[in-house]
Amino acid sequence: MNIQPLEQGNLSTRAYVALREGLVAGRFRPGQRLVMQDLADQLGTSVTPAREACLRLVSERGLELRSGRFVTVPALTLARYMEVRTIRLSLEGLATELAAQNATKDDIDKLTSIQKVFEKADRSGDPELSFRYNRDFHFTVYRLSGMEMLVAHIESLWVSMGPMLTVFFKEGEHKYVGAAQHLTVIEGLRENDPQKARTAMEQDLILGGEDFLRFLQEHEGFVAS
Repeated sequence: MNIQPLEQGNLSTRAYVALREGLVAGRFRPGQRLVMQDLADQLGTSVTPAREACLRLVSERGLELRSGRFVTVPALTLARYMEVRTIRLSLEGLATELAAQNATKDDIDKLTSIQKVFEKADRSGDPELSFRYNRDFHFTVYRLSGMEMLVAHIESLWVSMGPMLTVFFKEGEHKYVGAAQHLTVIEGLRENDPQKARTAMEQDLILGGEDFLRFLQEHEGFVAS
């Protein structure tokens, strides 16, 4: 099961949040078919909230509508990745710059702990944990910007990246861990140096993307088997 059953409440919104989180976290693979009735069964709802959630994600380009019964996770093409990366550099750089103005000692300690666990997971060869803690590091920084709309836009971009990043972490060769740049981001936050923190985060996205870019070029249009 890729998603957990929902509690009662606004079921359409909760279904949307659950599916969106699944995409961002890489619980679905590129090209995977998601049958709305199956999603409803997993969520513990009728098919209507699942369908409404899927259509909302289709409008955000996180899913593609194939019929009235199912949607698919888009394949990440090279062109789409380059577009997403360009926007990510701008928005994630801005969020990091703003974070450097707000970070407290407790925030720095939390990020340092996340980074240590991330590096340990990567060294142990656990792709799922590595992906999770890398994501935790980034979004812990971005939330320090204090701008919910900005973070929401960044999350939308990770919806497009999540499925393919999961494939990459499991099957690709990634030599770049992000230790140096992540630590420089932390230094920038500790020193309240917005430009230092922003530059380090942008470099992390560029350097971390090199191995992924090579993988994507070799697996252009990858879809789940």
